[in-house]
Amino acid sequence: MSSERDLDAVFKALANRVRRSICDALALRPLTTNQLSAHFPDLDRTTVMMHLRVLEDAGLVVAVRKGRERFNYLDATPIQAIHERWIGPHAASAASGLLRLKTELERAEKKTDA
Repeated sequence: MSSERDLDAVFKALANRVRRSICDALALRPLTTNQLSAHFPDLDRTTVMMHLRVLEDAGLVVAVRKGRERFNYLDATPIQAIHERWIGPHAASAASGLLRLKTELERAEKKTDA
């Protein structure tokens, strides 16, 4: 992430249920805008395109034109950056705590067996 503004854009994009669903669909494979619109029958194509624009601005979707079609690809790099900044350090700390707990429990078990 190059700036706090970029980070804000990612969180804004992911704060919307429809945009998260679009990311879920694109995680499976790239889809054209028409294919994505078919995933959301309650939304018109213009609304789907508006959501795609927000995801593109956040760097989460990359659109590639192939002939007359526009293929949308998920770019999870911004999500990975969020993971590395906030989730990774906490997960490492939790794993370390569990290892200490395991060691203490095994130590206590050996004392009771002796």
